[in-house]
Amino acid sequence: MGIQRRLRVLLAALVAAFIIAGCAQAAPVATKETIVFSDLNWDSVRVQTRIAQYIVEKGYGYPTRALPGPTLPLFESLRRGDSHVSMEIWLPNMSEVWEEAQAAGQVVAVGESVSGIQQSAFMIPAYIQEAHPELDSVADLKEEQYQKLFATEETDGKARLVTCPPGWACEPVNAEKVASYGLADHVHVVVPASETALNDEVFARYAAGDPWLGYLSGDMPAALKLDMVPLAEPAYSDECWATTKACAYEPVTSLIAAGPALLTDAPEIVAVLGKWDFTLERYKQVAIWRLDNAAGIDEAVLWWLNHNADVWSQWVTPEAAAAIQAALDAGETPAGWPAE
Repeated sequence: MGIQRRLRVLLAALVAAFIIAGCAQAAPVATKETIVFSDLNWDSVRVQTRIAQYIVEKGYGYPTRALPGPTLPLFESLRRGDSHVSMEIWLPNMSEVWEEAQAAGQVVAVGESVSGIQQSAFMIPAYIQEAHPELDSVADLKEEQYQKLFATEETDGKARLVTCPPGWACEPVNAEKVASYGLADHVHVVVPASETALNDEVFARYAAGDPWLGYLSGDMPAALKLDMVPLAEPAYSDECWATTKACAYEPVTSLIAAGPALLTDAPEIVAVLGKWDFTLERYKQVAIWRLDNAAGIDEAVLWWLNHNADVWSQWVTPEAAAAIQAALDAGETPAGWPAE
């Protein structure tokens, strides 16, 4: 073969190689779909959502996004497929809509989170009950002396009862309780703007030694730090809850819910959520650390992740655990975390 022909062959081979390389570089890189979390408006679920986002992004390479909103609208988003994961579905609070959506195949339970939380619509400071030991049940609120005890200028002589923030599933439950107990003419219901507003009010009233009556759950800062007691109600029963709700709340069962598409689209993430073991006691550690350090959600989540690798590493693969730890060591935060 002549020199010129060999050069032509070599040149053709080089051109072919460049074309192949160029095609390889131009080939689209497979990307993972964004997983959207319901960013519900209370602290325990915000903590869990951000922990989950950290694990999903840094351990498994999925982009995440947090869709903010109150309980019931975000549950409808989950049913429609606009969001993919909710880290807390409280039962019995949401029993009716949960069972309906589950029967329709719109949601599936993939794990369990901070279950065992106690809640009541009729909590009072322990010092009020000590000063009025005969005030020990919801029925006592029908008595004029106790209406006056909790009355304020805005309530026209009725007892002031603070209920759940707007959009929480317990808000309509508490309204039904008030009606079923025959308290509509005896209490004036106040809806706080947010969980923060509710907690701030309780702390302020408690510090002043003032009367206070309203809803608290055992995961809320006021319930964790202050001595609060519930007024007695009839014991929970399924029949009561399905009819009048004139009975105590059952201790919370908190499910992790997902849209059914996640089972096939991200089975490794479903496996993580199935191993999730963020108990009420673990949440209390985070909540108390936040209170003691005046810290935000993101800071508290990073504190917990950095000090509990022995816990979260059991939920993930060894490869994911190594990637998460490397991200923590580098001080990284997920791109999908919303601004505080």
